[in-house]
Amino acid sequence: MTISVLGTGNMGKALVKQLTAYTEGQVLWGSRNPEEAAELAKSFGLDQITVVSYEDALQADMIIPAFPAAAIMDWALVHQGRLQHKIIVDISNPFNDDFSGFTTAWGESSAERLQSLLPDSKVIGAFKNTFFKVFENPVFEDKRSDVLVTGDDEEAVLRFIERFRPLPFRFIHAGKLANNRTIERFTLLELELAVRYGTYPYISLQLFGLKETVPAG
Repeated sequence: MTISVLGTGNMGKALVKQLTAYTEGQVLWGSRNPEEAAELAKSFGLDQITVVSYEDALQADMIIPAFPAAAIMDWALVHQGRLQHKIIVDISNPFNDDFSGFTTAWGESSAERLQSLLPDSKVIGAFKNTFFKVFENPVFEDKRSDVLVTGDDEEAVLRFIERFRPLPFRFIHAGKLANNRTIERFTLLELELAVRYGTYPYISLQLFGLKETVPAG
């Protein structure tokens, strides 16, 4: 399965580093400026990654737009046709500009909104609870950071977990897409706690009481 990551911000860079270090198969890194992204890839020693334009990145089977939530919605509207039947991984959180609240209503999530714009795509939510700094060291006190994975298409969720399993995280099947209403809001609480206790942006989720191999269903 070909994966593409769109964007060269903190999360985009963190994801391509992990994917190239721990997974096999083709990884595309989409950028508005491919030449600049190619220089970044060279500086990171990412020899196996293929740098492409945003448009060419849409050819992948699984696409991760590493954009802010509002930008993802605009992107989805423009590319609805080309995103049909693709797995779209939403890693965004709909925080407002000063991180005091959300741009979504209480009864919806960014992931659900994206799915409504892309009815012929398979949207899953992942890495919403994972801050970019955690990618540099996902293990804390011998415990791997947990990544909550959600989606209404069971096959797409399982394909994501299987493809990403080699990464040094613990991927937990967290149920339906609507559960992002809770996950996205809890992530803002994580951020507030990290700032309060002086650990931002290194803050991670670890759930105790679960077996190391988490059942899919």
